[in-house]
Amino acid sequence: MSTEILIAEDNPKQAEVAVAYLRREGHRVTWVGDGPAALEKHRELRPDLVVLDVMMPLLDGVTVCRVLRAESDIPILMLTARTAEDDVLRGLDAGADDYLTKPYSPRELAARVRALLRRSGALRDKDQPVLRTGDLEVDVGRFEARIGGRAVVLTAKEFGILEVLAGTPGRAFTRAEIIEKAFGFDKYVLERTVDAHVRNLRRKLGDNPDEPRYVQTVYGRGYRLADGS
Repeated sequence: MSTEILIAEDNPKQAEVAVAYLRREGHRVTWVGDGPAALEKHRELRPDLVVLDVMMPLLDGVTVCRVLRAESDIPILMLTARTAEDDVLRGLDAGADDYLTKPYSPRELAARVRALLRRSGALRDKDQPVLRTGDLEVDVGRFEARIGGRAVVLTAKEFGILEVLAGTPGRAFTRAEIIEKAFGFDKYVLERTVDAHVRNLRRKLGDNPDEPRYVQTVYGRGYRLADGS
C-alpha cells in the first residue's frame, strides 16, 4: 500500500528532486512552498509523513512543526541548512522525529522516510510482541504505548527509544547504543538529541524528571527502563 507524503520546501529545484525520487519509491507525494500552505494541506490530506524545511516564507518550519505536533502524532522529518547543534535541538524540541542537513542525497532522504514510516506503523509488521513492565505496555506491532490500559501518544523517535529500553527492562543503555538500536542508519544523530527525546518521553509518560518512575537516568552510562517486577 502506498503512503501519502507531504513535502514543504520553498526551493522548487530541491523539491522537484525530492518529489521525483520519493514517487519512484512508490509514495504519493504532494509539494507546497510555504508554512501556511503546509498546515492547510496537512489538514486536507492527513498524510502519513511530513518532510518540513526549516527556512520557509510566511511561517518557519519550527513553528509549523509545533502546530502539526499539537494536532497530530504524524512523523516529521526536518530539512535544515543549519548545522549548529542548538538549531537541531530546537526542531526536535518542537516535536520533529528526525532531521536531515542540506545538502543531502535523495537516497538518504528516502532511507530516512522509510525508517520513520516503519516506526510510525505505516510500513510496520503487525506480528510483533507486546513488551510489558509493571503497568507499562509497549505494543510494537500497533506502535502504541499504554499505561494501565491508557494509550500514550508518542512520536516515532520517542517510541523507538521506549521500544529499545522496554526490550530489556533494568538494563542501562548508553546514548550511543540507543542511537544505534532506535535510529539505525542515522549516523548524524547527536547524543544530546537522545536527551531531548527522553525529556519529551518522560513528560508524556507522566514521569517526574527528578524521580522518574519509568525512564531512569544511569549517571555515567545513559538510560534504563525501570524493572516493574
